[in-house]
Amino acid sequence: MSYCTFCQGLPEDNVHRIYHDKYYGHPIESDRELFERLVLEINQAGLSWDTILKKQENFREAFDEFVIEKVAAYTEQDRSRLLNNAGIIRNKLKVNAAIHNAQQIIELQKEFGSFKNWILSHYPKSKEEWVKIFKKQFKFVGGEIVNEFLQSSGYLPTPHDKDCPKYAEIEQLRADFDFSFKTSS
Repeated sequence: MSYCTFCQGLPEDNVHRIYHDKYYGHPIESDRELFERLVLEINQAGLSWDTILKKQENFREAFDEFVIEKVAAYTEQDRSRLLNNAGIIRNKLKVNAAIHNAQQIIELQKEFGSFKNWILSHYPKSKEEWVKIFKKQFKFVGGEIVNEFLQSSGYLPTPHDKDCPKYAEIEQLRADFDFSFKTSS
């Protein structure tokens, strides 16, 4: 059984292996989980994914379990608390992006019913089209961040190697996932 190149030979309890096997490419429907993934992908910029995975629980605690309404309402005191939290990435642009992006998601929820619906209202698009759409709405979202966010959350085709046992599983999950946009009535 062959695994994706970056995962070959890793023990089952390795953070990369756990993420690869249980999360990477699995379609996400929950707005809270989508927001969490977006924040983690933004924080990975310029750093290793290993660093982010090892700090993931710290991020959850620091960002109130990624409850979008709570993060959107963060004050200057909250910003200061985050920038002084050694358990997360203390980058002012990334912290500000998380708060701004939470506020944007709330606006999208008002208009589309959910962050997921906003994504689906644009589905499908090329990577370049997705980047343009995300840049109009969010902060700190370049091509690599948008691509990884959409691949890791199942909205772009799986990046798993074709001989990886997870490839067929993710492709089946994507085939069963309803990618159609539904307006709330």
